[in-house]
Amino acid sequence: MEFKDYYAILGVEPDAEKADIKKAYRRLARKFHPDLNPGDEAEGKFKEVAEAWEVLGDDTRRAEFDELRRYGAAGGGHGFEPPPGWESRAGGGSHHFSGDFSDFFNSIFGAEFGERGAEQGFQRGRRGQDVEIEMPVFLEETLTDTQKPVEYELPVIENGRRVNRRKSLKVTIPAGVGEGERIRLRGQGVPGQGGAPDGDLYLHVRLVPHPLFDVQGHDLLVTVPLAPWEAALGAKVTVPTLDSKVTLTVAPDSQTGRKLRIKGKGLVGKTGRGDLYAVLKITMPAKSSDRARELWQSLSDELDFDPRAEWRASA
Repeated sequence: MEFKDYYAILGVEPDAEKADIKKAYRRLARKFHPDLNPGDEAEGKFKEVAEAWEVLGDDTRRAEFDELRRYGAAGGGHGFEPPPGWESRAGGGSHHFSGDFSDFFNSIFGAEFGERGAEQGFQRGRRGQDVEIEMPVFLEETLTDTQKPVEYELPVIENGRRVNRRKSLKVTIPAGVGEGERIRLRGQGVPGQGGAPDGDLYLHVRLVPHPLFDVQGHDLLVTVPLAPWEAALGAKVTVPTLDSKVTLTVAPDSQTGRKLRIKGKGLVGKTGRGDLYAVLKITMPAKSSDRARELWQSLSDELDFDPRAEWRASA
């Protein structure tokens, strides 16, 4: 059995603060989440990262793991076996379970999840583990209550053995949910033992970046490209929103960077919807004809405009 260095898996030092470990876990869990990265390789890395957080995110388990590293297991390679007489001292339910555990994990913390742990758990009763899952949510899905499917695996005890069972739910994501919020579903975690209550399911909301809109609180920003003549002469421009399209009036002589407010077309908040800000950006054509260059030259001569006059004044 191969020794797993959970610190190396998360890319942190053994003396790292818990907050830094959590930050590393969140970053890697999002990077390898199967919903965002289909494929067996990403799923395997996601489970490995989740297992590392299962250990290092729990103070008791981390202390046990550190003890094993001092014992010399970190250099044991593929021939690792727990020290003779090793028994896990970790107790209680985990709050970070995210999937299958490796043989290495079970060999160390088997008192919680192995056959021996199953027997002990049924004898004294133990609340089921809580399950934490990253939940990607598109911006459009935050405007109204939205039902999304959730699938995850739970360890259950059958005939004295630990097996994994896949569970499927349809979960309602409430309107106005924001980045980093947690949605709690009572009793949807790992079954309790010995008559103890089941754990809960926690969904960590992650807003999926939108190709057009940037988020600022409950407001949205969208860049609106304009041709030079549209900015100079004024124009009516169709602008997309999250749920519709609006016609925006651009005044003559508009400048790049000017923001135009579209009220009530942002994200849903507790006191109503935020606003959408259209940020103007003057864009040049990719190519110009000889005739177009003549017109540009004529315009340059006519306006006698120096766009860098303020630079010279400041210098």
